[in-house]
Amino acid sequence: MAAGISVAIGLGATACSRDYVSDYVYTVSASGPNINAFAVDYQSGILTQVTGSPFQTGFQRETTLTPSPDGKYLYVLSGSEDSKVEVFAIGTDGKLYGQKTYSLTGTYPTSMAVDSAGKFLYITFTYQPGFTPVSPGPGGVSIFPINSDGTLGTPVPINGQPFLAVGNNPVSISVTPAICSTTPVIPGNTACTGATGAGAQNVFVYVVDQEPSPNATVLGYAQNTSTGALTPLSGTKFNSTLNTWQGYTAGVTPSAIASDPTGRFVYVTDQTANQIYGYQIDNAHTGNLTALVSSPYGTGLFPVSVIIDPRGKYLYATNYNSGTVSSFAIDAASGSLSGVAASGSFTTGTRPTCVTIDPALGIYLYTSNYLDGTITAGQLNPNTGSLQGVANSPFTVSTLPACIASVPNGPHSFQLANP
Repeated sequence: MAAGISVAIGLGATACSRDYVSDYVYTVSASGPNINAFAVDYQSGILTQVTGSPFQTGFQRETTLTPSPDGKYLYVLSGSEDSKVEVFAIGTDGKLYGQKTYSLTGTYPTSMAVDSAGKFLYITFTYQPGFTPVSPGPGGVSIFPINSDGTLGTPVPINGQPFLAVGNNPVSISVTPAICSTTPVIPGNTACTGATGAGAQNVFVYVVDQEPSPNATVLGYAQNTSTGALTPLSGTKFNSTLNTWQGYTAGVTPSAIASDPTGRFVYVTDQTANQIYGYQIDNAHTGNLTALVSSPYGTGLFPVSVIIDPRGKYLYATNYNSGTVSSFAIDAASGSLSGVAASGSFTTGTRPTCVTIDPALGIYLYTSNYLDGTITAGQLNPNTGSLQGVANSPFTVSTLPACIASVPNGPHSFQLANP
């Protein structure tokens, strides 16, 4: 009798759901206040619209979305000057329940990420207070503590401001998993025991700053795992001559960033040079980035998003102008992109924006296609990383899908695709 009922209860949303649904996929629209929700068939990857979809947001357009690591909550970011983030509880049948909306200090938000512990939400925005597209200036990162019920606390202050000041055009952000190291970058971080013995957890946050070339950069920070505050790494410094922060060289027009599940490598797409830059993280000592010897790697035209599969074996980049996904194998030892999958590309709809891989099985990939108003689905070969089309793909969504994300269904909340 309870089948199909979804109720938000206590710390999350609880309901009966069908076991053949491995995941739920969500898209946000740049043309209206809605979120499209789909159930993923675990045998085929076919998407079925969730009852009640699309769900309404409080915004006229959305920029992006990201789920909590436990798959219970979804954070949706508004676009342009309406700088807000809305929290939704996710029912076990995929339905969404709006909880609360929060304002950012800055304007024109661009990206966000949640740390693997699910304790802090990081949001990049283009302009600090007092700056606008007419009078541009530096951007920042808002840091929200996440409460046990998925709601957000008061932004963490950094140097007396309710945000972290960064460069002049932050466009993407990534948080590494916690690494147990013998050398804590932030004194006082939680003690842990890992392969290196007793030590402290190091978590690093990297921000892509799309400064005009040749000043495009990746900025690196160490997270205080107790407060969420970020401290610049030794390789990230303020350049008084340029009046901005500078870090690690990132090509011409860096557009997106991803950290691998082991916390050893970082990859950044360059939408102008049609390349991916690879870096190794000094995760045992400083968190600083060193360019991989074989980097950069060629992609299709105008790569705008990047993702790594849950096993950490393959990397995929969406090429906005090509209408393709570039596929790469990751060398486990060096982080270099190569192998059988590197030679192939997968065709999507027109102008793919974001890409997601289902977290429960790690074998289905989905792209949001901006001009088509569709989702393209592909099945990932776990042995080669190649992609094959899923039946009935593409799937129709609301117009101008700006981004896409996925969460595991409740019964499948523990990944089968552990790194």
